[in-house]
Amino acid sequence: MNANDRVEAIANDASSPAEDLPMTGVRVLDVGTFLAGPHAASILGEFGAEVLKIEHPIAGDPMRRFGTPTGRHDATLAWLTEGRNRKSVTIDLRQAEGVQVFLKLVAKSDVVIENFRPGTMEQWGLGWKELSAANPGLVMLRVSGYGQTGPYRHRSGFAHIAHAFGGLSYLAGFPGETPVVPGTAPLGDYMSSLYGAIGIMLALRHRDRTGQGQVIDIAIYEAVFRQLDEIAGAYEMFGKVRAREGAGSFVAVPHGHFSTKDDKWVAIACTTDKMFERLSEAMEKPELSSANLYGEQGKRLAARDLVNQIVTEWVGSLSREEVMRRCLDKQVPVGKVNSIADIFEDEHFQARGNLARVEADGLGNVVVPGVLPTLSETPGRITNLGPPLGNATYEVMRDLLGISAHDIDNMRKQKII
Repeated sequence: MNANDRVEAIANDASSPAEDLPMTGVRVLDVGTFLAGPHAASILGEFGAEVLKIEHPIAGDPMRRFGTPTGRHDATLAWLTEGRNRKSVTIDLRQAEGVQVFLKLVAKSDVVIENFRPGTMEQWGLGWKELSAANPGLVMLRVSGYGQTGPYRHRSGFAHIAHAFGGLSYLAGFPGETPVVPGTAPLGDYMSSLYGAIGIMLALRHRDRTGQGQVIDIAIYEAVFRQLDEIAGAYEMFGKVRAREGAGSFVAVPHGHFSTKDDKWVAIACTTDKMFERLSEAMEKPELSSANLYGEQGKRLAARDLVNQIVTEWVGSLSREEVMRRCLDKQVPVGKVNSIADIFEDEHFQARGNLARVEADGLGNVVVPGVLPTLSETPGRITNLGPPLGNATYEVMRDLLGISAHDIDNMRKQKII
């Protein structure tokens, strides 16, 4: 049985017809590029929203060329994964007629998502003033590196910059060494989009009660900074500047990553005295958790290096499976440090539907992360992966906007669509 055969395919769950999903009836215009902001549209689309991806007629979203190439010229794996649940509509927003077409779409939509540098939409004649005039109930999500206000608002921003500016990169790495990228994935883009999706749903609820639309302004760095727990309070109250701690934690010991005899890794997190007592039993060294040694968190923290060394030596003497077995038997918080190959083999990922196999135009089945969150009555679904460029342009122009075939052809010739 190969890896593909082990993937849990839940993408098109027949128990979740589109008309029964929570966001059914909501139309979203995704005008952004890459990921920060547009990922919010992906989430809404998974739960029933109609998402129209507005792209430039010539090249489309640069995300189509970002990441691992596939056999399709207009789709990398990144685009297939993150362009899910959309229809592609091509409009040149830099042309006056394209602006008018877009405003007609705005009048028939609920949400606009954009992530350009502040002022760009205004330069095109598509700022909030124009959009809200076309649709007073419109909700507009604006995601940018530094937000729509403030002295840095015109600076360009990406997740990597947001991780640094927001304080996360300073914490990533080992003491005294170069700060590292906190994972190779653009976490800031995903986090800002999650806040964006929440903001959209809050704003839609307000609109449903009052008829009034509004703007949601999110800076990518703010989404990063919001995840840093007590760091602000600790600095203001005690002048403490938290720095890089490697795989450990300043609040607990042992709490880190440990290498096994078979050159694999496990994560162990003993955040309480009781958890350390269980680990001591798993290690067959119950004396370690006595009051005279390391039974109290304060004593473990004071002897951090020694405690970590004891655990490192124990873990290093056993295979990963044996470490897992002994820790789980004693209810010690432990987990494998998984590679993607490990994830494909793991029965829990399969049982939870975390890997979905979806057919992509011209490529066959492609595996992508499954839908989150899991709803008991109205679970989301993946209808399609990143679509071919402009695959719904004609349909939307004709059926939604009522533009004649003759006028559509003229706009194509002028490269407006």
